[in-house]
Order: sequence, then C-alpha cells, then structure tokens
Amino acid sequence: MIEVVISPEIKVLGVYLAFSVVQGIDNRRGVEELYDRLIPETERAVRERLSLDKLKDELNVRVFRDLCWRLGIDPTKQRPAHEALLRRVLRGDGLPRVNPAVDIGNYASVKYMLPVGLYDVDRIGGRRVVLRFARDGERVRLLGAGERALRSNQIVLAVEDDCYKILHVFPYRDSEETAITLFTKDVLVVVAGVDPIPRDQALRCAQEITELLCTFLGGRRVADPALV
Repeated sequence: MIEVVISPEIKVLGVYLAFSVVQGIDNRRGVEELYDRLIPETERAVRERLSLDKLKDELNVRVFRDLCWRLGIDPTKQRPAHEALLRRVLRGDGLPRVNPAVDIGNYASVKYMLPVGLYDVDRIGGRRVVLRFARDGERVRLLGAGERALRSNQIVLAVEDDCYKILHVFPYRDSEETAITLFTKDVLVVVAGVDPIPRDQALRCAQEITELLCTFLGGRRVADPALV
C-alpha cells in the first residue's frame, strides 16, 4: 500500500490531497460507456455552465491560481491541470484520448474541477510519496514538455528521500517516469485541493475514479479513498 503525506510547509498553504490505490486493472479494455456517455455529457455540462471569460472566477480555478501567484508562479504560463482541461473543453476541442485509465482521470478532473493525477505503482519504486517543495536544480521529465530544472518555489509529489523520482509538479503536470501506460496494473489515484474548496469534493472525485477503474477496467480497490 502506498502512503501519501504532505510536508508541514505545504500543509500551511491549505493544500490537501485525496488518494486511493486500485490494483489489477486491464487498461486495454474497451470502455464504450466512458466515451459514448460520461465524457460527452460532462463536456456538454461544462459548456452550458461556464465560459472562457468567466472561468478564472470559479472558486476551484481561482483558489489554485491564487496559490500559484503566492508561490511566485504565473498560472497563465503554467496553468493548473484542471484549468487547462476545462479551457480545452470550452474551446470546443474536447478531452484528449490517452488511454482508458488516464481518460477516466481527465473526465473526473473536469467534472469536479480539481487536478487529478494517476500514477503507475510499479514505476514509483517506493512505498511513501510526499508533497513537498522542490530542491533548486532538481530535474524532471514532464509529459509532453521534456526535461525541466525545478526551482525551490515549486511543489512536487515525489518518492520520499529520492530526488530523482518525481511523480508530479503541482498542480501542473505529471512526470513521464511514473505515467500510466496500457500495461499498467496498479494505480495510485491522487486528487488535489486547496482551502477553501470543500474537502469532500476531492474525496468524492477520488471515489468516482476508484469506482470507474474497478467497474470499467476490472480493478480492485485496496482501501477507500482517504484525505491527507
């Protein structure tokens, strides 16, 4: 079982996480209900309720933007993951198709308007991951963005005591090293929130992802989603 913790200096910023572990998925299954019903219905609901002009004023977007500004990061240049997905939907592009597990995570991210990360447990290489500030010069290979050097004002989800294994640059983008593939079997699900976004939103998001990974991809939950 993977343990997820938050360092004290991150907790004081009001950041929290909901997480779960699902074992034994088959990520090569067909999941017509996801693509034919759940994703289209959610995209349609987003377009009916939101607009690009007003998106930045939504609580779940504004709070993450405010945190980025507090850390000295421009959220218009390094957009929080859920905002980037919402903008994509509102532009009419629709959610990307990566693989079933990742697409489940993106669907839930847009539905609950929260950043979601899914990670291959076998590729993590440790049993404890921590949300902490990056170390100056720490390097990570980000999905779709190549290798980057990090600064100490950035937040990362990383294997504890291993500066070479980063799962995610918060709340922006996942690492290539622990990304979900078609051959992934065990999945760590992480949903991020920041006060004053209600914590039960993150818990419900993690719960739905967990249920869909089990229902659609034949996984087995290790334990109910938990908050840290």
